[in-house]
Amino acid sequence: MARLSELSRSIEGKVALITGAASGMGRATARLFSDEGAHVIVTDLTADGVDAVVQEITAAGNSAQGWTLDVTDGERAAQVIEEAVAAFGGLDMVVNNAGMAISGPIDDPDFEDNWATTVDILLTAHTRIIRAALPHLRQSDCPRIVNIASTEGWGATKFNSPYVAAKHGVIGLTKGLAVDLGREGITVNCICPGPIVTGLTEAIPEEQRTIYAKRRTALGRYGIPEEVAHGTLNFCLPASQFMTGAILPVDGGLLIKNA
Repeated sequence: MARLSELSRSIEGKVALITGAASGMGRATARLFSDEGAHVIVTDLTADGVDAVVQEITAAGNSAQGWTLDVTDGERAAQVIEEAVAAFGGLDMVVNNAGMAISGPIDDPDFEDNWATTVDILLTAHTRIIRAALPHLRQSDCPRIVNIASTEGWGATKFNSPYVAAKHGVIGLTKGLAVDLGREGITVNCICPGPIVTGLTEAIPEEQRTIYAKRRTALGRYGIPEEVAHGTLNFCLPASQFMTGAILPVDGGLLIKNA
């Protein structure tokens, strides 16, 4: 039967760069994109982590190559992107996922160092990756940028101000670049995960996670990384060509639940 719709929901053959892809939401995104037929550029801090994800993907018969990358190193970011483009023949999608968290009050003796590190990794690094990728995205017929922020980009948790400020900044960066790059057909969107079971939350006792989820979310549970990955995938579809500057909470209804 002939299809009635005109726009494609397939990313088969597209090339996607994912930072922080060795674990959590990044790993889930790399695996999902590869399942959907994309060539995945797996990047993370450690060679062991990168190699493990690449092996998972290729063992399933899908396409991926890996590079170690510290997103605070602009020269290395540019090098990785050039090598990856040479390997795969182009670049269509960038998912800025790499992250970390340092908490503490503003009068902590280490606050300024923690602030600088947090903002560098969570916000400034996004601009490094995008700037290095931009010449190649401009050659793509499906150029997509997805920045991973957080529900902390909408509100705040106590003693988390560097992280909160950086994630608010990611939302602002997304909106600004959506306007800047829109006429070139490059879409820029943002995912705001809520409570997700990842390395950042697995140290929280399960009982406390359950109490929090039932109190704060509409669905009454924590999410899993793949649920975030599907939100990211939706922004990257060829059919999503008219969605830009969008901020999508993937939070189980945390932001809309008053009580």
